[in-house]
This record gives sequence, structure tokens and C-alpha cells, in this order.
Amino acid sequence: MGIITGLLVYVLTWWMIWFMILPIGVKTQEEKGEGIPGTPKSAPVNPLILKKMAATSVVAALVWGVIFYLIETA
Repeated sequence: MGIITGLLVYVLTWWMIWFMILPIGVKTQEEKGEGIPGTPKSAPVNPLILKKMAATSVVAALVWGVIFYLIETA
């Protein structure tokens, strides 16, 4: 696997995992009983984006490692 291909596989893997991790643990304003005027009740409260980005990066690196191993040993 070349560098560009490996980078592309990592980026695609990262985005797929990002969309899987993003909704985990999110509470809406309606669930928390907190409402900010001018926002919908379904808006998230403290979505912890940076922690989720870090977790996504770690998980994507692990998945990428498995994909790399499978491609290189096949």
C-alpha cells in the first residue's frame, strides 16, 4: 500500500468512525431541561467534540492497522 493510498484509507475510515461515535452520549436541551432562546429543543448540550475526535483518531488508527495488515499479507 502506498503512502497516498494508506492516507486515503485512514481518512475514509476516520470519517466513517466519526459518524458512528458522534451521537454517543449526547443529551438534548429538552432532555436536560435547559433551553437557550433561539435554538431548537433538539440541539445538543455539551457534545464533547474534542474527546470524540481523539477517540475517533485512536479507533481509526487501530482499524487502519488491521486493514493495512490484511492488504499487505494477502
